[in-house]
Amino acid sequence: QEISLSFSVESRSSRCRNARLQEAARKKLWALESDDRGVCALFKELSARLVCVQAHQDRFLLTFKTLQEVWRFSTYLTLGYVGTCLEQLLFGQEFWLDCALVEDTELRVTVDEQHLATIYLDLLLQEGNFFSRAVPGVWKSEQEGEEGLQLCRDELVHVRSVGQDSKKWEGVSLLTGQRGVVPPEALEPIPHPFYQWFLKNYPVSFGLSQEISGTSSQAIVQGRCIASKDHRGAAWDELSFSKGDPIETIGFFIPGLPWFVGKSLSTGSIGFVPTRLVNPGACEPLGKGFVFLSEEEKSPVLHVPCNGDEQHFATLLGDLAHTDITSVYRLDGFEPTAMFPKVPPEAALRGSKEIQVLQSWEEINDWATSSTSELSSPGSEAAPATLEDVLLEKLDDLDYPKFFIDLNAGHVEDADVFDPILTFLNQDTFVPSFQSFYDLSFSFLHSTFYGFSDEDELVLYLETSRNWAKRTRSVWAHVRLCFLLGKLCIKKLKLSQARVYFEEAMSVLDRGFGDLPLLAALHISLTSIYLKQNMKHKFSSLLGKTVTLLVCLPGHSFSSENELELLTFILRESIAVGNAPLEARICFLIVKLFLQLGRTEEVLPFLEHLQCLSIAWLGPGSRAGPLDAAATLGYLYDKKYLPNIALASARSFVPSGTKGTPTPIWRAGFILQNAPKLLGKQLDRSSIPALACWYLQQALQFCCQSRAVPAQRTLCALLARMYLQHGLLDGAVCYAARAAALGRLMGEEEAFESSMCLGWLYLLQQQPGRAGDVLRQLLRAPRGTASETRGGAVQNLLAMALRAQGRIQEAAENFLRALHKAKETGSRRNQAVSLANLGQLSLSCGAAQLAELYLLWSVRLYAELQGHHQLDTELAQVLLWLAQALVDRQRMEDAKLCYELALGFALKWQNLRSQLHITECLCHFYSKVCPDLQACITYHEHWASLARQLQDRELEGSARQALSQLYQAWGTPEALRRSLDCTKQSLRIFIDLEEAVKAAEAWLQAGKLYYLLQEDELVEMYFQAAIQTALKWDNFSLAMDLYEKAGDTFFNGSRNRARAVEFYRGGAVPLARKLKATQTELRLFNKLAELQVSLQGYEKALEFATLAVRLSLRVGE
Repeated sequence: QEISLSFSVESRSSRCRNARLQEAARKKLWALESDDRGVCALFKELSARLVCVQAHQDRFLLTFKTLQEVWRFSTYLTLGYVGTCLEQLLFGQEFWLDCALVEDTELRVTVDEQHLATIYLDLLLQEGNFFSRAVPGVWKSEQEGEEGLQLCRDELVHVRSVGQDSKKWEGVSLLTGQRGVVPPEALEPIPHPFYQWFLKNYPVSFGLSQEISGTSSQAIVQGRCIASKDHRGAAWDELSFSKGDPIETIGFFIPGLPWFVGKSLSTGSIGFVPTRLVNPGACEPLGKGFVFLSEEEKSPVLHVPCNGDEQHFATLLGDLAHTDITSVYRLDGFEPTAMFPKVPPEAALRGSKEIQVLQSWEEINDWATSSTSELSSPGSEAAPATLEDVLLEKLDDLDYPKFFIDLNAGHVEDADVFDPILTFLNQDTFVPSFQSFYDLSFSFLHSTFYGFSDEDELVLYLETSRNWAKRTRSVWAHVRLCFLLGKLCIKKLKLSQARVYFEEAMSVLDRGFGDLPLLAALHISLTSIYLKQNMKHKFSSLLGKTVTLLVCLPGHSFSSENELELLTFILRESIAVGNAPLEARICFLIVKLFLQLGRTEEVLPFLEHLQCLSIAWLGPGSRAGPLDAAATLGYLYDKKYLPNIALASARSFVPSGTKGTPTPIWRAGFILQNAPKLLGKQLDRSSIPALACWYLQQALQFCCQSRAVPAQRTLCALLARMYLQHGLLDGAVCYAARAAALGRLMGEEEAFESSMCLGWLYLLQQQPGRAGDVLRQLLRAPRGTASETRGGAVQNLLAMALRAQGRIQEAAENFLRALHKAKETGSRRNQAVSLANLGQLSLSCGAAQLAELYLLWSVRLYAELQGHHQLDTELAQVLLWLAQALVDRQRMEDAKLCYELALGFALKWQNLRSQLHITECLCHFYSKVCPDLQACITYHEHWASLARQLQDRELEGSARQALSQLYQAWGTPEALRRSLDCTKQSLRIFIDLEEAVKAAEAWLQAGKLYYLLQEDELVEMYFQAAIQTALKWDNFSLAMDLYEKAGDTFFNGSRNRARAVEFYRGGAVPLARKLKATQTELRLFNKLAELQVSLQGYEKALEFATLAVRLSLRVGE
């Protein structure tokens, strides 16, 4: 079955469709219709199969073949990634560089979710293995005999359908484990794909416990509640209370659980409290909306590994912003990374809230007196621990007692040997040094004990200590030693032995709420083993209180990987009874455990489900749920190489400011690193994606708020580089000026580099006066002359400024000074640049012979250095200058060699922009300078191919049109066919771009080519299409011109010459009169008279000649 996905580009501020952007997206889609590989790849990543693109209706037709595909796609749809991915596909760089527009725009997608659910259920029934709920009142098993399955309302049933036409399905009750047959109408398949997948992939060995109930409340609460009945605790761990007693919740109160941990405010006692016996009305929810975790619990789950963390991306931004401008000379006017596309310059700054992002000059200067503590890295609270913090932690560790294991034969019976360990372990409350007992990594082996050669030696020591604890009735020590021995047994997979230790600890324990982590770890460890060993009765007896200790106490520390089975059992129960708060809380704990275990492949479905739950219960006006896990999801998608989805996830992430969670710096860095992957590339300094622009500005705003000057300078430099690469010099200069001002606050080195960058940008912006002012100031600075390389780099730029001001002699002197300094420092690259700049200066003055000499020296030096991308790109530019010098000296063969060598270097590095520029030069050379039709066609073909690769539709259309003219000039039937193909390709492009004039001319050109190919039945059809295109846009002048050119085709041809009359007399003449184009009308009458004479229609010829004479007399010709 097919399903349609429609999209609408909307403005967030006006809540209306943005017609301009909608049209731009539609045009991009039209372009993709002819080559839909990119669209197919995107939807494949989104787990859907593209049937077709329907650009005119702003929609896609999709289909699905498997349950997995529907599940993945519906998840991405819920998380908002489908629309975000389409933004990445359909919007061009002009959009991403306009930050105000990016912030205000949202691409919304619409899918018939009911139809999607139907497709899922159809696939589910085809598979025949799924989970359903019993429909109440439909099925009575007594009517069907003993084989019928008895079902309760909403009971979960695992179904296997018995054939396509079966009237009964075989089912297994998840509650009782009973097997039997059920009619299909008595069951309703669970429509949620995650539940189907989870129930199928995480089975348990016995039925549901019925310990947990459903709930209509979505709120997890905490605070004070009131006892509604008297209660006498049945065990030491249960709280006794009277009706009306106030009870404080310890941790959370989760509706639907049988117990919570409470403290009686009357007696001060702590224990388990039955939830049914209290009124939680006075308790407070954890937060607005659907909140299922504490603030402290967010950070560990959102922490991403070191190769994707905050520090990694802060370093990445610094590396990208770094420039070699103080040590490497620049070619005059040549910035190899700049694209200079047709982007309106005002887009760089329009509406981008500069006042918030960049401080005023006055404010920046005020910071010159700021203390060094303010010149910190961004988000210092969220940054990794400093060395001081680490050392302090190490000092804290030294305060924790450590016990040397040395068991000689005489020590076993010596109580004094074990007194220290028993005293330490017999404390009746939790102390921080006990935390290592409860973690997954068994860190107590190193933090609490030392001196043992193997774990067996430690076990013997702990066993002996346990015996002494029994003798001395040290209850707490006895319990903790049993727990540690049990943990070591789990480590060696000796579960039965571990169970014995844990059961002993539980039997001894007659108090425990002083050390809640111990109480929780004991219950959870033992219950997990009961579940693993299929001990149903014992498992059920502990489950209720274990669930409370596991999910109601924030900051749970996992002790064993075995807890996973217990968590999945509880999740199964919460799904069965429909307890949403518990489901979310358990999902959160499963995610936390998987991430701690490093099982990133397995965590993804649970984390996605958790994010879906967060989104589903968003409060009004909220942009992010209680847990915005988009950052962690982005990291996981990146690991699975899903670049579009990883980017969409990171873009949807809203930094919360919570300590330890990702900041805007992380988001900007992640987007920068991953955006190039959409094109199958890696990030490099020469190509900063426009898509990152808004996120870099947000990171800058964040750094401004935290007054992190170095980070601000880095981001300003990076934004300047990005705007330069995309041709927005105004924006580049603005940010470079801010970077220079911030650099002055940091130190001489940073100020010098930033100022040089600013001077270079002024040169590229054709502001040589300002550039000269900045550069002369640098020469006067102490560091300006301290280094020969540095001084030479400044003089090289200053020479360019002088040349642009017409001060040629001074420019030459400065270029020569720069060359001498390059020779003194032995930098062959800088020598090559200086020579090339002197050559270009000579060329601009008309001294072609001198220019050739300098440029040949430069090329020789570059040839020795070649092998690096940037060097070869510079060499290609120098070869173009040399080719021009050789053309000026009429040495065409040598010039041709230089042009083609330049293209060779651009091809070597697959530098499309450089190839395009050189190919355009070659097209001009072979068409105007040294005509060669075959070569000209070859390079025009390459030009059109490059335009296609760069997705520049307008350029491709022009290239195809030019290529059509060249093939037509070739004149052979095969060449005319190729010409027609090129014309039709350009026609499609111009129609997509709604270029009416060019489209009309392409229709006309196609008609002319059909005439030359003698396919006369199609000629007039194309001519009429051309004319109708012009008339549709009310372009009567164009229509008149097209009528005349269509007539000229027949008039100048050898066949059907009489057909010209209709186009001249019936079309062009009336329009000429309407437009009062007298000269055109006169020319048409002359052509008509000449035509009629050649056709021997002398009377008509006389008539047209007479009209021509009258008209010429009227206009005085």
